[in-house]
Amino acid sequence: MPKNADAPTKEAARKNGGLRQEDIVHGADELPCVRVESYNLEIRDGKGYIGDRASGRAFRALLDKVQDEAGDMAEDALGDVRAAELKKKEWDRLLTEGDADQAAIIHSAVEEFSQNLAAVVRRYLDHKSWKKVSRVVVGGGLRRSRVGELAISRTEMILRGDGIEIDLTPLHHHPDAGGMIGCVQLLPRDAFEDYDSFIAVDIGGSNIRSGIVLLNRDRAKDFSAAKVAEWELWRHREDKPKRDEALDHLGGMLRLLVGHAEDRKLKLAPIIGIGCPGRIAEDGGIENGTQNLPGNWEAKGFHLPEAVRERMPYVSGEKTRVILHNDAVVQGLSEVSRMREAKHWGVLTIGTGLGNASFTTLD
Repeated sequence: MPKNADAPTKEAARKNGGLRQEDIVHGADELPCVRVESYNLEIRDGKGYIGDRASGRAFRALLDKVQDEAGDMAEDALGDVRAAELKKKEWDRLLTEGDADQAAIIHSAVEEFSQNLAAVVRRYLDHKSWKKVSRVVVGGGLRRSRVGELAISRTEMILRGDGIEIDLTPLHHHPDAGGMIGCVQLLPRDAFEDYDSFIAVDIGGSNIRSGIVLLNRDRAKDFSAAKVAEWELWRHREDKPKRDEALDHLGGMLRLLVGHAEDRKLKLAPIIGIGCPGRIAEDGGIENGTQNLPGNWEAKGFHLPEAVRERMPYVSGEKTRVILHNDAVVQGLSEVSRMREAKHWGVLTIGTGLGNASFTTLD
């Protein structure tokens, strides 16, 4: 049995700044560097949840709409290919290297999507938790494309044209990495004092990612140099598992990562940080917002941190500590070092759905 699965020693129990699982508050508002003013806002109007109009799924629906409306012109440009079914890199290719008609299809969808995203931002800015927000980081899968960057820039232009002075900036990290790196900001720094790395998990509506986050404190004590050394990716939407099957698969991913850390002789903290869609209760229950996940994650009595600890009870010879927060919050936290000058700021994640959170930087 690898050493990371051994029972904890007395020496190990004194580490982690005395951090105990029972002391961890999941979905906390007060974090070491920021106060979370809101997250997972579900604002409705007469047409439903406003965020549904500015998600990755919504962008694909717009591509379908534009292509259908273009009729013969779109058929000449794309043949039997449905733009909505292409990968993001193919959208970028059509945008930058395609002929005028191909590029126009992508541009048209980007323009309508940007108008929708601007409308969503306006509604969030009307919410009391967003009224002071001056900068918004935009992450999620769509950001990882030229098409996404164009939509972010165009949305800011629309808002500024309406007299709303706000900065929209793409997530600095690769979105896959940002959704894990941000977990380091969920706990006090002394929780990582004796270690150089930890494991993080990003659970999304289409994929589950888990990775080893290198703290790199020799380069920056505030964790701004943290990076994901390696990760495992599972596209669960393709396999359509049940909830417990998904958790079992995640357990296997975690064990692989622990093995990789041992091979690299890393000092792996017995901490697993998790970002997950939904409203997170203090005890690790999930109250809503998990409709895109496999199975029922909002069931009474289901606590994701405990489910993960059951599948990974020890790391580095110590009892595993698991901390859980909303995935948009975690992705936003990866930008803490870049947002110091913005007292009030927010994050939007354009993935399968649209995630949101707002923050106040603490002095």
